[in-house]
Amino acid sequence: MALLERSESYGEMQRVVDYLFKNTPIVERLDVILAAETFDVCADMREIVELLPPGAYTRIALCQQMNSSIAGHGWGYTYGTVE
Repeated sequence: MALLERSESYGEMQRVVDYLFKNTPIVERLDVILAAETFDVCADMREIVELLPPGAYTRIALCQQMNSSIAGHGWGYTYGTVE
């Protein structure tokens, strides 16, 4: 059985979330997409962002949605979850 390793991209989505909610309580899906592109997140995490349904998100709602997708792909250990 292969050992899991953390990616060099581990935690990059947490930086995106922290940036997004630095000065506002609600963000739009497009804000998340643009921030992910700005931070040049890896392809797997761009996929997670692209899976977000259209709408406005509080930090809690965004994190729940993203963590659900991250867990569904089995990437929690490799890339980390967000809070």
